[in-house]
Amino acid sequence: MAGGREASTHPDTPKLYSDLARWWPLFSAPAEYVEEAAFYATLLKETDAARPTTLLELGSGGGNNAYCLKVHFDETVLVDIAPDMLAVSRSLNPDCEHLQGDMRTVRLGRQFDRVFVHDAIAYMTTAADLRQAIETAFVHCAPGGRAVFAPDHVRETFKPGTEHGGNDGEHESIRFLEWTWDPDPSDFTCLVDYTYVMRLKDGSVTVEHERHTEGLFPREDWLRTFTDVGFAPKVVPFDHSDLEPGSYELFVCTKGV
Repeated sequence: MAGGREASTHPDTPKLYSDLARWWPLFSAPAEYVEEAAFYATLLKETDAARPTTLLELGSGGGNNAYCLKVHFDETVLVDIAPDMLAVSRSLNPDCEHLQGDMRTVRLGRQFDRVFVHDAIAYMTTAADLRQAIETAFVHCAPGGRAVFAPDHVRETFKPGTEHGGNDGEHESIRFLEWTWDPDPSDFTCLVDYTYVMRLKDGSVTVEHERHTEGLFPREDWLRTFTDVGFAPKVVPFDHSDLEPGSYELFVCTKGV
């Protein structure tokens, strides 16, 4: 949905992106994205032609990636399905255009030099959903342009594990546990259990738990879908100081002229 009045939050939207969205700046601070976003910027800017000037991010969430990436582009447009997350991002990125839309179906009627899809692509849990999201990126990518997709996992590199984090604000704090596991390796999803522990201004503490279901597709399914849609894809290992080499990978897709 481009322009117009924002719709209400989708009923399947996780609490982290709706009722608890105000905690996002403490859950995941922009400073934590600097190294990661620098790697994405390198992939997005690589070109033999003129400097890319426009960027579309699908599933932009709280805007942390955009906060780091927007300096490389003259125009950055952010699309997310969750209005509460768009509100968080607007406070961080007031210089970017924000639009509510589902990455599977949104159509803005314009094209961009670069399209970026971060880990929100993980919420595509069926092959049909994944294809729709990739088609959206293709439609909005200008001829000769490039799209970068950064899923949390592909089937071949998936490993169960736990992470923890959180930050202190001036008056409130949050800590979280993230537990990723796959109860059925024969299907195309995995589960991520989150526990959020939030300390309020008055010193009281509340605890929330929720389960996210994420897509987990084989590499060849990704590559076949990119090709079927019209992209020319390649696999790029994700290079980050906190990660074991080869443990994560991205997809860089070009669109023919």
